[in-house]
Amino acid sequence: MAFETIVKKQVKKIREPCLKCVDMVISELISTVRQCTKKLQQYPRLREEMERIVTTHIREREGRTKEQVMLLIDIELAYMNTNHEDFIGFANAQQRSNQMNKKKASGNQVIRKGWLTINNIGIMKGGSKEYWFVLTAENLSWYKDDEEKEKKYMLSVDNLKLRDVEKGFMSSKHIFALFNTEQRNVYKDYRQLELACETQEEVDSWKASFLRAGVYPERVGASESEENGSDSFMHSMDPQLERQVETIRNLVDSYMAIVNKTVRDLMPKTIMHLMINNTKEFIFSELLANLYSCGDQNTLMEESAEQAQRRDEMLRMYHALKEALSIIGDINTTTVSTPMPPPVDDSWLQIAHVQPHAAAPSPRRAPSPARVAGPCSWASACWVRPGGGAPRALQAGGFP
Repeated sequence: MAFETIVKKQVKKIREPCLKCVDMVISELISTVRQCTKKLQQYPRLREEMERIVTTHIREREGRTKEQVMLLIDIELAYMNTNHEDFIGFANAQQRSNQMNKKKASGNQVIRKGWLTINNIGIMKGGSKEYWFVLTAENLSWYKDDEEKEKKYMLSVDNLKLRDVEKGFMSSKHIFALFNTEQRNVYKDYRQLELACETQEEVDSWKASFLRAGVYPERVGASESEENGSDSFMHSMDPQLERQVETIRNLVDSYMAIVNKTVRDLMPKTIMHLMINNTKEFIFSELLANLYSCGDQNTLMEESAEQAQRRDEMLRMYHALKEALSIIGDINTTTVSTPMPPPVDDSWLQIAHVQPHAAAPSPRRAPSPARVAGPCSWASACWVRPGGGAPRALQAGGFP
């Protein structure tokens, strides 16, 4: 049965991605283990032994997990459950195919858009020219550019067929031609329209698009048809065969959606149960016992040279700081200090400064220079010099 054969081929393609998923989980798990063991870097032997034990267990679980994944794929290949509640069934698939055909027939569906070079028309105009082609179920149009504002021409695909054209001597493009089966001109005065692509893959893709539009390749001879079996199959397609192919495609799509849903659901569960949770349980319950059974535990607890050097430096720093604190303590206990004398009482200065200015005694005027009382007959006074001696008047001869 065609349906079963196609489904089995599609299911087998899932096997490789599933195994790759397991490999990615294992790689991430081992990376996590190494990050966790970085905390034991001061004990390199213990860290190395722990990584070895856990990694060995993970590798053992890898084989078990991959076997289970392969078993899931084999179970899917063993039986095609066409009674699944999500499966559309043959009747629904045929109905869907008919609806799609009606939808295509009711509307002018766009099949393909892309750039093509018109090879033979451009010869008279100085060279080939590239246009933007739009292929629908009813016609073929080309525009000046991909904005589709300036339409150059549109022709119907009725009675059109395809044929290959050999490349020219100086041409590097791959060419195919459209011609009318009723010997009419395809475009203006041209019996065929030669279209060129950069690669053969583009030519094949355009041929497949024209086939969907009902433009079939030109029939070839018996010898060539034997060499190109796929082309002869394409030539023999008729509407009834197309409906059957569409029905099978709908059935395959529906069933593969069920398979993909099942695999996406079971793969994480399988990996978590057989890989992640099992490894976690092993670390909690069996890792310590495996470490004790490795041999001498003192060897495992040997420090690295860097850690021993760092410990010695910390011990030296500890003793130095302890000695410094002891010296500081001795200084605090042996030093004798005398108390400072009491402050001087200067309150009387403040009281004298606060007394008002009026209460202060008024200063006496300095006494006038003393007059010498004597038998002076004149009214002027005789002044006495402070240092003694005769007054100036007497010295000046003023005395009569």
